[in-house]
Amino acid sequence: MIETDDLEKKLGITFKDKDYLLQALTHRSYLNENPSFRLGHNERLEFLGDAVLELVVTAALYKKYPEKPEGELTSLRAALVNGDTLAQAAGEIGLNDFMLLSRGEKKDTGRARSYILANAYEAFVGALYLDQGHKSCEEFIAKTILVKVDEVVEHKLWKDPKSMLQEEAQEQEGVTPTYRVLGESGPDHEKLFEVGVFLGKEQVGRGNGLSKQEAEEKAAEAAIEKRGWK
Repeated sequence: MIETDDLEKKLGITFKDKDYLLQALTHRSYLNENPSFRLGHNERLEFLGDAVLELVVTAALYKKYPEKPEGELTSLRAALVNGDTLAQAAGEIGLNDFMLLSRGEKKDTGRARSYILANAYEAFVGALYLDQGHKSCEEFIAKTILVKVDEVVEHKLWKDPKSMLQEEAQEQEGVTPTYRVLGESGPDHEKLFEVGVFLGKEQVGRGNGLSKQEAEEKAAEAAIEKRGWK
């Protein structure tokens, strides 16, 4: 069993109900190997945290950029709350060292682990909301996610790969990219998708992800790099 005291000290946050924090760190796979564990997995907390995160980030962007239109604010928010950003934030605050995982999941350090960490970040936000309310969540998200907004704006990271590819493909080659699922593998709850992106009949990139959207974004990134548009 993990001890959460070190994580709380690192974050400067003390939970009144430690079970909220412990459950936020509990992945479904851990319960498969430890069915007698007294708490559930973190997916319900993730569901709650996702909503809290989106509200906090939306309000912060609305206040910070009064001149930006709705479409650009939406893209900015998407860049701040996507899986890669959340996984990075989770790693920076050390959630990876405290996760309750199955033996198999502990060995995986690739995309699947990033997906787990992104979900754990959202679950942590959900746990914090239940334990301490909206204000504490605002402060935590400001320190871990909103600090990245200036970099996102400066480097135009808010333009997601699919949008960038479509703009460049239409401008440079007069064609709109199309996406096709090339294959699926893995269990239903963690299915891995492989997607190809095509300009006309030419496949210009492929990518893997734990959702079709993620795989499409990776394929678009590969296509942008292949064409030298990045």
